[in-house]
Amino acid sequence: MDRNILVVDDERDIAELVAYNLVREGYQVTKAYDGHRALQYIRENRPDLVILDLMLPGISGFEICRQIRKNPETEGLPIIMLTAKADSVDKIMGLEIGADDYLTKPFNVRELVARVRAVLRRWEKVPASGGRENICFQGLAIDFRTYEVTVEGKKVNLGPTELKLLRFLISNPGRVYSRTQLLDHVWGDDNFVEPRTVDVHVSRLRAEIEKDKDNPCYILTVRGIGYKFADLQQA
Repeated sequence: MDRNILVVDDERDIAELVAYNLVREGYQVTKAYDGHRALQYIRENRPDLVILDLMLPGISGFEICRQIRKNPETEGLPIIMLTAKADSVDKIMGLEIGADDYLTKPFNVRELVARVRAVLRRWEKVPASGGRENICFQGLAIDFRTYEVTVEGKKVNLGPTELKLLRFLISNPGRVYSRTQLLDHVWGDDNFVEPRTVDVHVSRLRAEIEKDKDNPCYILTVRGIGYKFADLQQA
């Protein structure tokens, strides 16, 4: 499988438990027990996915997530937050600052492994682009060869879930998708994702690509149904 996963948790018994089960599934695993070491490893080695606790000595998981997302070299790194913070506000905040998934302690190890597979699969799968190498629409451009997204010529930082969501919607312009349909197409067979998660990722995507996220021109809301990308034929 040759996927290198970084497990960041100051509770060593939890880090060992997670690492043991991931290794059994064929992943390579590195462990870090504080925020500074985690960031150093990410900068020097670029893992394929990070499992990140929030309450860490030195640098919090929230801050690590922010730094990963604002660095062009790591902005697309998949992140799963694993934390004792079970409050819905913390979960939404974690998703909004860039996490791709969020699991609370105590957790089921098999569920965590399934989420790891789902997030990696989500990142690897690419929706069809109709054979086109790039799409441009009112200043927004996606290069399907490099998966680079720019707005008015400026590169924007998108996490893997937002990138896949945008690729899917822009590849199907003008067509309305419900939250459930987007879960099926973008998240696939990840049974742990709630429909509310779609709204959070749409909001994050709009914050990056829209000039005014409250009055979007790319990702449009169809009240009572779901979302669509603006019709390219009417541009």
